[in-house]
Amino acid sequence: MSAKIETARFRVEGMDCAGCARKVDTAVRRMSDVEDVSVTVVGGAMTVTHRSADLERIAEKVSSLGYRATLMPGRGETKLHTVAREEPRGAEEAHKENHALSGMHGHDHELEEGPWWQTAKARLTLICGAAVLVAVVLGKMVPSIEQWVFIAAMAVGLVPVARRAFMGAINGSPFSIETLMTVAAIGAVFINAAEEAAVVVLLFLIGELLEGVATGRARSSIKALADLVPRTALRETQGTVSEVSAEALAIGDVILVRPGDRVPADGTVLSGESAVDEAPVSGESVPKRKTAEDSVFAGTINGEGALRVRVTAAAADNTIARIVALVEEAQESKAPTERFIDRFSRVYTPGVMVVAALLAIVPPLLLGQSWSEWIYKGLAVLLIGCPCALVISTPAAIAAALSAGARRGLLMKGGAVLEQLGKVDMVALDKTGTLTVGRPQVTDVIGVGIDEDEVLALAAALEVGSSHPLATAILAKAEEKAITLAGANNAGAIGGKGVVGIVDGQSLFLGSARAAAEEAGIDQTLLAQIDTLNDAGKTVSVLVRNGKAVGLLAMRDEPRSDAKAGLGALRALGADTVMLTGDNSRTAAAIGVDLGITVHADLLPQDKQRIVGNLKNEGRIVAKVGDGINDAPALAAAHVGIAMGGGTDVALETADAAVLHGRVLDVANLVRLSRATMANISQNITIALGLKAAFLVTTVIGITGLWPAILADTGATVLVTANAMRLLGWRGTTGEA
Repeated sequence: MSAKIETARFRVEGMDCAGCARKVDTAVRRMSDVEDVSVTVVGGAMTVTHRSADLERIAEKVSSLGYRATLMPGRGETKLHTVAREEPRGAEEAHKENHALSGMHGHDHELEEGPWWQTAKARLTLICGAAVLVAVVLGKMVPSIEQWVFIAAMAVGLVPVARRAFMGAINGSPFSIETLMTVAAIGAVFINAAEEAAVVVLLFLIGELLEGVATGRARSSIKALADLVPRTALRETQGTVSEVSAEALAIGDVILVRPGDRVPADGTVLSGESAVDEAPVSGESVPKRKTAEDSVFAGTINGEGALRVRVTAAAADNTIARIVALVEEAQESKAPTERFIDRFSRVYTPGVMVVAALLAIVPPLLLGQSWSEWIYKGLAVLLIGCPCALVISTPAAIAAALSAGARRGLLMKGGAVLEQLGKVDMVALDKTGTLTVGRPQVTDVIGVGIDEDEVLALAAALEVGSSHPLATAILAKAEEKAITLAGANNAGAIGGKGVVGIVDGQSLFLGSARAAAEEAGIDQTLLAQIDTLNDAGKTVSVLVRNGKAVGLLAMRDEPRSDAKAGLGALRALGADTVMLTGDNSRTAAAIGVDLGITVHADLLPQDKQRIVGNLKNEGRIVAKVGDGINDAPALAAAHVGIAMGGGTDVALETADAAVLHGRVLDVANLVRLSRATMANISQNITIALGLKAAFLVTTVIGITGLWPAILADTGATVLVTANAMRLLGWRGTTGEA
């Protein structure tokens, strides 16, 4: 009878590129009883489907590659279990020694605390860079030892690379990029190009270091999400309130949420009334009024009143925990994009080695040709095959594009993002803070028997000192119009209704239309105006003076100034657009009409992720643009996630790219920059391979020899680098499309 199929999840520390994930995948997949493997670099996790496999052996296999595996808890478990192997006495010292060597060699994949510049990879890169600099100086001072000092400098960086190549080879990945670099460097040394070999190894180490930094920052987004939920809660038991761990809360517990506190668990309000900022969950721009029987969500922020809440979900199942799970799931389902040079090396590296070996051996053996002549040609072919131009050209183009983009406030997390952006044909955008400025603005002031400035002055006088978003909008409008505010006496808030006070002897009330109707009669003409404003997606406050309605103030989160032009620019590039928002349908529809975009409203985080998934299933290449925590799962699920400037750290870290200046036009600029970069990379590859192909032919037929081969490789490197640098002049579009 076959063993039951089970699933185990491991936290794998130290992965920083697609090659890392592929090596782990290949090694574990080859083990007995393992059915399937899924590895995510950003999530730092591995899921193994198996038939009663030895989980400790799986962890050991991952450790042998230079990483560290930790078995994650299954359902009902509460902590991580570190999988460590038993070692006989005497082996521990050897293990420590190997660990120390791996750290010196820069591939210690164990989790390191502290800033990136204190990591083993950073230390190795600096040491290798210093060694190359010393070699340059010594080589000029003592030319006779130049070759040897560059070989020594190269060895500083090459030894760990070669070690990784070896470990990958014995675990099923013989032609990784480490193998490519090892063969190229050693081949260059054999034909007296040690200087070039040392520089290429240094560039490779710098690229890996940058990959590690970017991956580490992306990984921190998960922690930032979890930190939204407070660690403690005030639990009420038999009339007594005590502070307990938020994780200890159980379904049915009653908790007290004070004004200004974050809600520690999902629940239902038992008593109390307050405005709750739900932006972390729904993206709603205006806090929602909560009373008895209303639902509240973990991570949201309570406003001005205390709430008693009955817990409806345990810590592991609350809203923020579900968002974390959605982000991890989406990141895991996103297959790591392999670097072109790494894919190509699977055929290119062994192909060059085979061709060079056959060229050196076959003519002398079968045709009686001169051994020295054909070994010379074989070495020349090996140099021609040295992938220096290929290794440098693609990262050079990417580095130039990233630099040009950064100067315009466009940030991208590496070449895979650049490549994918150019293919985008569907852009899903959040509303609040993305298509709109992210805060309410006063759009209409209507006086009833008094002028507009007086309505604004009286309303602003009541709101002085308030931090409520609507109050802030009113005060900003009064400041914009340079209105002098009178002092308000006995000012205060009436929970769920509005604010009251006395200004210049006049009794004032400012609140919703429904609350104002209780304070004063509102005639049909005024009600019709309110309905018209509401239909335009605006929030309306009514000013009542001495028991009579005297004015209306309408507020709405308005579109960014370049939103319509930005959407037009995307459509001109062949990309359709759609709005995905947690805001209410009426407000979203009004904004959608203004901007000419299809709208999906009243969405929770999982709804946004589902719609993105549906678009992908239709064959669209989807970019998701957002600025809030509620956008994080959809940002991670899309082919490319783009965070808008001014958004939350979680959105910025979960996304693949960021538009720091908050311009919708810059989303189109990301696509333009991607397409320009990919065209440049194609040109570079054509130059590099074209020159190699030409000199391969001329070398074999005897027209060119070793020195022309060196010049061909160096010349190709110079040409592709110069071509890549052209991207530094990229400017993008700044005006309207």
